[in-house]
Amino acid sequence: MVVPSPTKNRSVKARATGLPIIDLSGDRSHVRELIVEACEDYGFFKVINHGVPKEIIARMEQEGVDFFEKPASKKKQAGPPNPFGYGSKNIGFNGDMGEVEYLLLHTNPVSISQSSKTISNDPTKFSCAVNDYIEAVREVACEILELMAEGLWVPDKTVFSSLIRDVDSDSLFRLNHYPPINTCNDWDTSPSLPQLQFQNSRLGFGEHSDPQVLTILRSNNVGGLQISLDNGVWVPVPPDPTAFCVIVGDAMQVLTNGRFMSVRHRALANSFMGRMSMVYFGAPPLHAWISPLPEMVTPQKPCIYRPFTWAEYKKAAYSLQLGDNRLNHFTRRADDDDIA
Repeated sequence: MVVPSPTKNRSVKARATGLPIIDLSGDRSHVRELIVEACEDYGFFKVINHGVPKEIIARMEQEGVDFFEKPASKKKQAGPPNPFGYGSKNIGFNGDMGEVEYLLLHTNPVSISQSSKTISNDPTKFSCAVNDYIEAVREVACEILELMAEGLWVPDKTVFSSLIRDVDSDSLFRLNHYPPINTCNDWDTSPSLPQLQFQNSRLGFGEHSDPQVLTILRSNNVGGLQISLDNGVWVPVPPDPTAFCVIVGDAMQVLTNGRFMSVRHRALANSFMGRMSMVYFGAPPLHAWISPLPEMVTPQKPCIYRPFTWAEYKKAAYSLQLGDNRLNHFTRRADDDDIA
């Protein structure tokens, strides 16, 4: 069993200050401090002035809209996901369900090119849009990961970013579409409440943490994303077309020996408008070893996690249901006598 690391009272802080929004164009030393604080307090933050051109975002969004507007029979030609391709309702292979349809792609350009043939009437146009978007967002992810390393005073600032820059990176790209649920009783239209106030909500994508190192997410201007804070408090994440959401994954929690927290989150499908999100999951190569960095282990904070490869953890993580705590199921204390 994993020993939980000490955490601050995040629910109180969230109510007092709101979720963190970090301007990447600011002073570097200040930005890295803000990123470390956000990863410790929330495992989540937004970034603005990220440098991804608007036209790259717009092209990718339009390709996603064009695909999800197709008749169901046409979309099914791109599925079932095994593991890549088009899926609907069924999330993974363990009985998880949601009000969602999705496209899951590997970020390898060859894989994208192959998948595009069943996704788009113009495969070259689609694959170019996807590759351009992934390249741009990966650069943002790497910049953030290097700021994290600097903020933790790790000598090698590329220790995290090199995992997802690797030519064998197992990173993924996912388009999620949550169709509108046109039920008046489901939506509270009171002007005194925020746009994201939900009543009798349906789950679009159930509670989970991301197993990878880091997630970069963007959605259209429709709410639904929520993150879980202390004591089971769910906090809505207001949509922001100028920002990317950054989500700490399980692998990063292990790499930092529990200092950064992998945030649990979910998506609600409960709107008169369809919601589409574009999600980049930055992951290491399958053969990469994941274990706490030496700088994160001290006499006061001994090693919590045993070493494992990304392939081992990925296999174990995807054998569980969404709501399961993957780290608690898979990892054991580093000082356990029975570790093989």
